[in-house]
Amino acid sequence: MVPPPPGESMRKLGVAVIGVGYWGRNHVRVLSEFPRAKLLAVCDTDEVRAREVAEAYGVPYFTDPADLLRREDVEAVTICTWSTVLAQVAKMALTAGKHVLVEKPMAASSREALELVRLAKEEGLTLAVGFIERFNPGVNFIRELISRGELGEVVALSSRRLSRWPRRAGDVGVLKDLAIHDVDLSRYLLGEEPEAVYARVGRLKRQDLDDYAFLMLSFPGGRVASIEANWLSPYKKRELMVTGSEAVATLNYLTQEVAIEREDGIFRPARRWIEPLRLELEHFVDCVLNNRQPLVSGLDGLVALRLCELALESSSKGEAIRVGDLLSP
Repeated sequence: MVPPPPGESMRKLGVAVIGVGYWGRNHVRVLSEFPRAKLLAVCDTDEVRAREVAEAYGVPYFTDPADLLRREDVEAVTICTWSTVLAQVAKMALTAGKHVLVEKPMAASSREALELVRLAKEEGLTLAVGFIERFNPGVNFIRELISRGELGEVVALSSRRLSRWPRRAGDVGVLKDLAIHDVDLSRYLLGEEPEAVYARVGRLKRQDLDDYAFLMLSFPGGRVASIEANWLSPYKKRELMVTGSEAVATLNYLTQEVAIEREDGIFRPARRWIEPLRLELEHFVDCVLNNRQPLVSGLDGLVALRLCELALESSSKGEAIRVGDLLSP
């Protein structure tokens, strides 16, 4: 790891992870290995799970977030709880004066998300949202291609996020669990907000959660983003295609491999695979230690969640929905 430039903080940030299930354990693993972070504790409402993870990493465990948040040496937390209680725990952490990285979808509603954004601003605390694909090296390579004009004028993004029902238990459907990644990435790659949303979202395997979603986001200048996500496919697929006037770029999110198709052939630049979660958490720690704005702010999380809500409205009404003020739920 490259040391920080002169003048930047060399101290370690005291961190803890709240929610150490399927994804939270990965947070624990990465933070325990990061030289500029000191993992101080873990928390989970399942005591057996909390104890197991704590013993594996040699830290104390808690079953109530309120007890963990009383520790003064815990300066920041990452929150990987059930989606419907993310905002509740994040609010507790911000109120306790802790910097927060909260996993997507950030909150159960954009109204809750807006409350978190306002609270973090009032308290002068870092609030980051866990959209891990923004830290995917393949995504940022394609973003560079777009910014350098190597694809020509970009007219369309097309993404597919497909798999069977996840083994982990869930409390939100495929739209807010999977498609929300590509909703956020469409804004990130095109650098602007969509003007309208059209969607079809439905339930086949279960009646309590949506398991397939098709979205079309319309952007200024006629550009579009087409997003497909489901928990119905017999195979796992994570891919993005960017269509430009001079070339087409495709990305496998999992392998980070990029292919660039031009008239004179297909090019596959050799690039090194890097774990996006490691880049994301290192960035969060750096932002807290050096008072920097996170790449994925609370506002970004709020906007992505609001767009998902508009997609659900579109599906319910069977018509496109114009996008208004995305910061006003």
